[in-house]
Amino acid sequence: MEENSIDFNKKQGFMCDMDGVIYHGNLVLPGVKEFVRWLQKEKKEYLFLTNNSGYTPMDLRQKLHRMGLDVPVEHFYTSALATAAFLKEQAPGCSVYAIGEAGLLNALYDAGLTMNDVNPDYVVFGEGRVYSLDTLTKAANLVLAGAKLIGTNPDVSGPVENGIMPGCKALIAPVELATGKQAYFCGKPNPLMMRTGLRLLDCHSAEAVMIGDRMDTDVISGLESGMTTVLVLSGVTAKEEIQTFAYRPSLVLDGVGDIARLAEEQKNKKK
Repeated sequence: MEENSIDFNKKQGFMCDMDGVIYHGNLVLPGVKEFVRWLQKEKKEYLFLTNNSGYTPMDLRQKLHRMGLDVPVEHFYTSALATAAFLKEQAPGCSVYAIGEAGLLNALYDAGLTMNDVNPDYVVFGEGRVYSLDTLTKAANLVLAGAKLIGTNPDVSGPVENGIMPGCKALIAPVELATGKQAYFCGKPNPLMMRTGLRLLDCHSAEAVMIGDRMDTDVISGLESGMTTVLVLSGVTAKEEIQTFAYRPSLVLDGVGDIARLAEEQKNKKK
């Protein structure tokens, strides 16, 4: 599509990935401050959606605050929250053996789920520093004993300041291979996460935009949910890689700052 084919001023809701879109590690990306200012000035509904399960919404608020961005805590939704909501719906009060960080553990506790490393109903993987051969061995044997295998998200890698880090799908793969069991992933592009996001925005999909740096999670999840999709090249996807997918984003931009710039240009043209 041409740059001016989407009028961002007419869109009501914006879902935005974080890693590779808002920041790399602890570095805010160019144009992000202008984009957030535009969202707030124009009173757009917006939600920062991340497949990273390690952070709580409060962690993310503080992380952005240190980067000079003031975003209230209700504007964050994570794959950990989506996973906890899924398990609460499927099996209220179930027990879980979880491998992950505070974001995942807090979400599970807040959903009324209990921790159990003897005979849990579910083994749940997120990203985390507690990952080791011991935890893998325990997880594999619990799955063989009947626990269901859940992953917070299907990302195989994520961007960091000096390259990439293995994502949840890469971390859970040894348990899948060792047990012959396939994990169910709750984060993007799972439609459950996108439907919840649209509900939190109080917005119809036709009036919403999904912005992300990955074709296989962000763009496909927005496309399959009926949203306008924007791929930004500030993260893990290079422009030439787009051709390897059978689907296309609505628009390709260098970064989210281009959205604020295009919206202002569109508004000025109408004056």
